[in-house]
Amino acid sequence: MQATTTSRPVTGSPSGMRKEIGNTLLLIFTALLALGFMFPFLWGISSSLKTGFEVIAYPPSLLPKSPQWYNYVQAWQEADLGQFFWNSTVVTGLSLIGQVISSFIVAYGFARFRFPGRDLLFILCLSGLMMPVYVTIIPLFTLFRWLGWINTFKPLIIPTYFGSAFAIFLLRQFIMSIPTEFDESALIDGASRWTILTRIIMPNCQPALATVAIVGFMASWNNFLGPLIFLDRVENYTLPLGLWFLRGTIDDALPRDHLLMAGAMITTFPVLLIFVFAQNYFIEGIVMSGIKG
Repeated sequence: MQATTTSRPVTGSPSGMRKEIGNTLLLIFTALLALGFMFPFLWGISSSLKTGFEVIAYPPSLLPKSPQWYNYVQAWQEADLGQFFWNSTVVTGLSLIGQVISSFIVAYGFARFRFPGRDLLFILCLSGLMMPVYVTIIPLFTLFRWLGWINTFKPLIIPTYFGSAFAIFLLRQFIMSIPTEFDESALIDGASRWTILTRIIMPNCQPALATVAIVGFMASWNNFLGPLIFLDRVENYTLPLGLWFLRGTIDDALPRDHLLMAGAMITTFPVLLIFVFAQNYFIEGIVMSGIKG
C-alpha cells in the first residue's frame, strides 16, 4: 500500500519565498499603519515635554531638545487639576455603576424573556444610537433646570441609571450566546430569576461587562459637552473643562501650549492604563457578542 504525502512549500522553494516575502510585507504595512494611528498620541507626549517656544517653532521638531518633566507639575498646579480630577472620578465612578447595572438588567430581559412588543421596544432602544446628542441637549437642560439640578453632578450621573443603548445591545447579544439550558436547569433546581442572573449569567458575561465598563468609562471621563452645559461653578468642573484654564497665553504673551498638552496627557493616562490592563476582556467582549443574535 503506497503512502501518500502532503506537499508543503519548502522554505527555499519559490513558493515558500513568496510566502515569506508576503508575510514580511504585511508585517511592515501593519506596523506602519499602527504607527500612523499612534502618531498623534506620540506627538502629544513629545509636545508635553517641550518648552512653549519649541511647540510653536517652525519647522517643528519631533523630539524635545531637553525633556521638561516639570511641565506636568506646573500644569497640575496652575489649573488646580487635583480638584477637577476628583470631580471626574466621582462623576465617572457613579455613572459607571449605574450604566453597567441598569444596562445588564435590561439586556437580560430582552435576551431571556418573551413578551408582547419586545422586539419593538428593542428597536426603539436601539434608535437611541442613531439620535444625535445635540437634539436632546436643550430639552434635557430645560428639564434639569426645572428640577433644580443645574450646577450639580446629577445631570451627569442620574441619566446613566436608565441604561445605555450601546451597552444594552452588546450585553443582549452576549447573553443570547449563553445556552438557555443553563437557565432551565437552574429553574428545575428551584433557582429564582435573580439567582440565575447573578450566579449564572453574570459570571459568564464578564468580558461583555468589562467592555461596557471600559466604553462607559471613556465616554464619561472624556465628556466635555455635558459638564459645559450643566456646570457653571468652577469648583464643580471636571477634567475636560479644567483644561480650559491652560489654553491661550498669559499676560507676558508666553506660549502655554506645552502646559495644555501636559494637562491633556494627565487626562489621558487613566483611560490608557485601564484599556491596557483590560484589553483582553474588551476584545473578547466585542468578538463574542456577535456569535448569536
